[in-house]
Amino acid sequence: MAKVSKNARVAQRAANAGSGRDFVKIVQSVKDEKTGKYSYKEVMVHKDKLDEFLAKK
Repeated sequence: MAKVSKNARVAQRAANAGSGRDFVKIVQSVKDEKTGKYSYKEVMVHKDKLDEFLAKK
């Protein structure tokens, strides 16, 4: 398999701009007030909105 140059990878990123690679999966632990047990909440957030989402909590 041939080696891919860095410039080719940059062009691929531009081509994949609308793909799912722009999203990040966040897993948060949420404690139940009644039982004290933890459950996990999974959310898919766009990379650009990540800081806004984490600032809410």
